[in-house]
Amino acid sequence: MSAYALLPSNASLPDSRPLQSAPCTDDVYARVLDAIVDQRLPPDSRLNEERLGREFGVSRLQIRHALSLLTYQHVITLQAKVGARIASPSDEQICQALHARRLTETALIPMACQRAQRPDIDHLHHLIERQRQACADNQRGRAIRLAGAFHLHLGHMAGNAPLAHFLANLIPMTSLAIARRSDGPEAWQQQVAMANAVENKDEATALALLNHYLGELVPG
Repeated sequence: MSAYALLPSNASLPDSRPLQSAPCTDDVYARVLDAIVDQRLPPDSRLNEERLGREFGVSRLQIRHALSLLTYQHVITLQAKVGARIASPSDEQICQALHARRLTETALIPMACQRAQRPDIDHLHHLIERQRQACADNQRGRAIRLAGAFHLHLGHMAGNAPLAHFLANLIPMTSLAIARRSDGPEAWQQQVAMANAVENKDEATALALLNHYLGELVPG
């Protein structure tokens, strides 16, 4: 894919154990994003590549690639003389990102319904099951990332690469908005109904479910 929080010396990152085999950049990106969304790396924390590499058991170069993508996706901000920090988007920024997601996914979902094949539907349900298990294991950051992966796969199913790419860069910021919430149903419960609607080529129901889901994320 596609600088670390200067935590107190006694702080640690749960679930940031080195992987058994050499991780690829996608793995590192996912693990760092999980830690951010789960607020094991708190909002507005300063970042340091070397420290991140030690905590996650990966090279500094792998961390740099992952953080570059997260910066592009507005999950991390860069400021002169300050360095990298985890973003803390305002309500207005979140609303703008959600509006952009609504416009993008409203265009993608009808195409996904028309083009859906059995392997696509199976993969949607696979993502739902992984998300359900993450919720059961109290891995909230991972569950939120998998919820985004569900919507991203719907975007890829539509067959419009530029729109899917645009969506991929909106989802991480809106994941920060989801992380702020402590109420509401788990996303996988709504996604079961959405996957069924897409399988049945029921565009109206799929769009209604999407609008309900995104509407619940609007701050205020």
